[in-house]
Amino acid sequence: MRRTLLLVLFLTVTSATAFAQMSGDYNYSIGLRGYTVMQMPRILNESGSKYFTNTTLNGVMVKFNDNQISYRLNGTYYNKSKQFFNNCASCEEANGKLVDYSFKVGFEKNFNYARIQPYFAIDLGYRSNTFSGEMENRNELKAASARAVAVDIATVQIEASKMGMVFTPVLGIRVGITNQVSIFAEGNLDFFYSYERQETTWHDANNTQTFKKFYKSEFLLNPFSAGIQIHLGSNK
Repeated sequence: MRRTLLLVLFLTVTSATAFAQMSGDYNYSIGLRGYTVMQMPRILNESGSKYFTNTTLNGVMVKFNDNQISYRLNGTYYNKSKQFFNNCASCEEANGKLVDYSFKVGFEKNFNYARIQPYFAIDLGYRSNTFSGEMENRNELKAASARAVAVDIATVQIEASKMGMVFTPVLGIRVGITNQVSIFAEGNLDFFYSYERQETTWHDANNTQTFKKFYKSEFLLNPFSAGIQIHLGSNK
């Protein structure tokens, strides 16, 4: 009985190891991010900018495998309507379109060859974040004061953009489903150093315009991203 149990255990370990080795027997992998929880760069003086954004099918990944080290190319894209309060909930309200995309290159290293593979990665690349829309006053006291002196508080057209370098350390885990298919989950922290432009156009009689520019850095937490990877190009 003892020999039988030892034989079953040996075959199980051998099978798991053989399966896991298969993921390293492919030249490259293609991945799709199915669900992501991410923190967007702050727009103007956005109130509540530390809140997280949920998005689906927003990224792709290509990896070139070399044993336990892989070289990865990442791309993400986000294009949706956005509404937020500027400065405070009773100050100004902005409504418009937010477009955010990034391109990154880096490397990834597995900690083992098991069926469940934890890994870490480092990515470096470019990110662009642009908001275009209108902003209206929500301060009733300010509106009342303006009416008292016969001044119209006009709607403001805003264009706010950030473009720059992003550095991203990553921790993740991958689970093999079959020899050629695996699922992954990872979290990361973006260090984003950007050139920011803020352009405003008042809808008044003179179409008054203002322009500001800054260089800023910020840390953006992306706690969870999950997806699927397909391994191709057997090197056996």
